[in-house]
Amino acid sequence: MLCKPRYNEQVINIYIMSQSVLVLGAKGTLGQELVNTFTTAGYTVTAWDRENLDITAPEAKAAILSLSPNVILNATGYNAVDKAESDPAAKELAFALNTHAPEMLAEAAKELGAVFVNYSTDFVFKGDRKEGYLEIDEPNPVSAYGQSKAEGEKRVQAVGGKYYIIRLSRLFGKPGISEMSKKSFVDIMKDKQNLETADLVNEESGSPTYAPDLAQFTLSLIKDLPAFGIYHGANSGQCNWYEWALEIFRLLNSSVKVNPISGVAMNRPAERPQFSALVNTKRPAQRSWQEALQEYLLSQ
Repeated sequence: MLCKPRYNEQVINIYIMSQSVLVLGAKGTLGQELVNTFTTAGYTVTAWDRENLDITAPEAKAAILSLSPNVILNATGYNAVDKAESDPAAKELAFALNTHAPEMLAEAAKELGAVFVNYSTDFVFKGDRKEGYLEIDEPNPVSAYGQSKAEGEKRVQAVGGKYYIIRLSRLFGKPGISEMSKKSFVDIMKDKQNLETADLVNEESGSPTYAPDLAQFTLSLIKDLPAFGIYHGANSGQCNWYEWALEIFRLLNSSVKVNPISGVAMNRPAERPQFSALVNTKRPAQRSWQEALQEYLLSQ
């Protein structure tokens, strides 16, 4: 015989079903996972991408206030790191999307009494700590992209209200279908698995982040409502590009020979943090990036 749920479970379910969630950037790698995760959890989800709302437009705030969501998840952003460094127009767009838009969204959320989640990056750090960075460590970016994200963090914090800033690094997962989505490193390596050789930078250690895990991490914050502020949502552990590629090819049973090279050899316009692993000290640890990577590759 089926047991009726306890009263508090009924209350929780009714509460969740009454909560409306707006996902911005809904067609991206992270955005689509947020839509799926929150819909499955019983929330009423509105999924907007660029064709639904340009968050850099003057009328964007009024549109969000009119919708009046209880939760706003901002999965938009500009992440063409080298272009932002070398192209003035791209740099302007990076600051529009990564700095000014989050500030506006934080203001809208505060007016609505809504919870606002903004996603940031390990690129806000200089990259000189081999052991990785804690949530409380002071940002000191070395690129225009990193500056745009760090300034976005400051603007959101200055607005205040009910906000979570979640930092991630090296996002991978099911490719987004928006025109601004780009292939993850994992999918780029999958395309190289039949080559004889591949050159990979044997530097720049960071923490890969699996999009479904990050979506679940976000859901846990919205459900539990711990102290508002900055959180690190990357998967546990760290690796550089060369080490990550080796593990990808191993899981793919690929015989490609991976050649380690220096970052200088890539001749990229933007400087990268050399050590920028994100250490999570506030929430239960995410599973390792190796476990998440294996799940992703086996699901293909």
